[in-house]
Formats: sequence, structure tokens, C-alpha cells
Amino acid sequence: MDEDLTRARAHFIQGMSRITYFWGFPKAMGAIYGAIYLSPDPISLDELVEQVNVSKGAVSTNVCLLERLNMVDKHLQVGDRKDYYTAETDFWQVMKNIMQEREKNEFALALRTVGESLDMVGEAEVPPDEAELAAFYQERMRSMKGFFDQLDNLVTMLISLDTMRLNALMRFFANSKSKE
Repeated sequence: MDEDLTRARAHFIQGMSRITYFWGFPKAMGAIYGAIYLSPDPISLDELVEQVNVSKGAVSTNVCLLERLNMVDKHLQVGDRKDYYTAETDFWQVMKNIMQEREKNEFALALRTVGESLDMVGEAEVPPDEAELAAFYQERMRSMKGFFDQLDNLVTMLISLDTMRLNALMRFFANSKSKE
């Protein structure tokens, strides 16, 4: 492969690692997705190990996570015992899958924790000299809970949108960005 293409590919894979890490997933998952995404043909685990320079166990674990998120599809080739993978290229679908996964786990836990903390402050027997601090905590926690509730509603709405509506939304944002 051309040296410039090799550098561009490595840079892209590094960027995918950063993005997945930002979303709370392992960096290796992003690198593996990036390698699969830039592969013109279905790619095997052995090829991924070679291209991404991580252990076969790490590749296998992260490919399973990518499959669970529907970010990659497994393909079987007749006469070959290896599994091969291709990347999901509909980024709205990828985002929906990630949001659903995050919604089910970390976000729901964070939302519940804020609500429980607010309840704890409300039920606390606070000494008079700390009543002002308790009121401050309640105000801040209510504000955060309100924001999280709105964000939860927004995520739920985005997840429920079908591909046609998501594509229309994407065009809207693309047009508004180009007018800036």
C-alpha cells in the first residue's frame, strides 16, 4: 500500500480510537472498527490482529462488543473456518445503537443516582447551621436531574426515529452548518 495511504489509514484508525474512548468504550474497539470500516473486503480476526497490533483475545472481545452494538456484521465463507467482518456504514444507525447501549447502562445509572442523592438530601436531618448548604445541594441536584430528564427524553426520541427521519435531520444539520 502507498505510504501516504498507510499514514492516512493509521491516522483515521487513531481517530476512531479517540472517538470510542470518548463514548466510554475501549480504544481498541475504535481501532478495530476503523480497520474494518476501511477494509474493502470482509476481514478476519487474524488480519485485524496484524493491522491493529493488539492481541487476538482483545480483538475477539472487541469484535463481540461491536457485534452487540450492530456496528459490524459477521460473514461466513464456504470452506473457511474463519469468521469475517464488515462494518455498518449507516452512522445514524451506529449512533442509535450506541445511544441505546449507553441509555440502558451508564445513563440510567447516573440518572437514578442523581435522583437518589436528591432524595437523600431531602430526607436528611440537617443541623440548622447546614440548612443553607442542604438547600444549595437540593437546588443544584434538582437542576441536574431536570437536565438529565430532558436529555433522557431527547435520547429516547432520537432512538425512536426511523432512518428516513434521521436522514432528514442529518440533512437539516448539514444545511445549517454550511450556512455559517
